[in-house]
Amino acid sequence: MQRWSPQIGDPGVTGWLTVLAYALCAMLALAVWRRLKGQRGRLFWAVLSLLLVALAVNKQLDLQSAVTATGKCLARAQGWYAQRRLMQALFIGLIGGCALALLLGLTLSLWGRLRQNLLAATGLTLVLCYVVIRALSFHHFDRLIGTRNFGVTNNFLFENAGLVLIAVNAAWLLWRRRRPARRSQAAWPG
Repeated sequence: MQRWSPQIGDPGVTGWLTVLAYALCAMLALAVWRRLKGQRGRLFWAVLSLLLVALAVNKQLDLQSAVTATGKCLARAQGWYAQRRLMQALFIGLIGGCALALLLGLTLSLWGRLRQNLLAATGLTLVLCYVVIRALSFHHFDRLIGTRNFGVTNNFLFENAGLVLIAVNAAWLLWRRRRPARRSQAAWPG
């Protein structure tokens, strides 16, 4: 029987660096949200910040493993473990549908501002796809993410690629809004 207990899910250096990246991106998203007061796109950055905090916590508590262990335990106890593939398919469909609805809702909230937020939206899509695929634990994908490139696992590279896009987009928006407006040539005396 598979068991889960609350413990640090990825205690290595790369695990903690990823948690730090999630936290940094959440803080940047929160800063963008604060800066966009009264403007379109604010909801996107608020939801993004909350999602990133949740994913940072999940990264180390490995909560999806708790859901998997609970599902297996229920399946065995209720006698439908042999038909678990159908339940897995339904669960994958439910998660995928929720992720699609979330992305659609966030895209609609960015209507007219998608170009300024495209990197973050793409980064969020990459992170969510990675997390869902990782949680489903496809064996071929597990082998792929376990290999090493550039001295670190693909797991670290794939998960952080989306976070880099989110951070770059947030930093660009924050920097862009801090730059002083250029003086117009018409305002020049003479």
